[in-house]
Amino acid sequence: MCVLNNICDLKICVLGTDDRSKFLRKLYLDDVGKLYSFESADVIIGPTPFSKDDVKVNGEVLRCEELIKSLENSSKVLYAGAISNNIKNKLKKASIKFFDVLNEDGVSISNAIPTAEGAISVAMNMTNFTLHKSNVLVMGYGNIGKVLSKMLYGIGANVYCEARNKKDIAFIEAMGYNSIKLQEIDSYLGKMNIIFNTIPSLVLNRKRLMLLKKDCAIIDLASSPGGVDFTAAKELDLNTTWALALPTKVAPKTAAFYLKNVIDELIEKGWFGWVNKREF
Repeated sequence: MCVLNNICDLKICVLGTDDRSKFLRKLYLDDVGKLYSFESADVIIGPTPFSKDDVKVNGEVLRCEELIKSLENSSKVLYAGAISNNIKNKLKKASIKFFDVLNEDGVSISNAIPTAEGAISVAMNMTNFTLHKSNVLVMGYGNIGKVLSKMLYGIGANVYCEARNKKDIAFIEAMGYNSIKLQEIDSYLGKMNIIFNTIPSLVLNRKRLMLLKKDCAIIDLASSPGGVDFTAAKELDLNTTWALALPTKVAPKTAAFYLKNVIDELIEKGWFGWVNKREF
């Protein structure tokens, strides 16, 4: 049953074939009773990430250029996650209204919970020892780093957090974790059992990877381009994985619920302001 009047009046399309998109499609179908194709919809909700190659919409045969052409110079609005800068520039050039929902605090913070849970599950599957009493390094103290560090600490891991600014360092120490500045990290790497990276730039290069123990598990949670030199890691025979889109994999129903709440709020705030500017 639709409880938000503005949304009830809109034609909505939900793209994507992963489990989060499927749950999101069901939630909107329950709300509005009917969903539409992207050609006839007012609101197009794309997948996260929107595209893995900037050619096709993720999980669809639909090409990005085809969707952009369909939305060009219209009053339609696109909501999607992890839209590349290349696609964003094309959307702007075509005068298309769009939101990258991962930039919204509600999504980024709520996504941190299933991401952290999934990351811990990945670590357990990659190792033959407990996280309890293991030396665990979390690189980056953003939303994911904060939630993940708390969960690891609750398990009983010896938690080390890398951060760059004084405020984050102070929070890390107040929480009872061990703080490390990036420029000091080389002297700590050799004693780590597990490393979680959340920084989307190359921080674990070949030189740093060579400092690690052979049985150290490395889980990269950062979006493209990631933070690990995977070519060097393979040559060094290190235990590594790039664990992307964990909310979709470990908790798609919860991830869809969080995402819908944020999109609904954005629609309620912004949609009718744009509709009123239409030229009929």
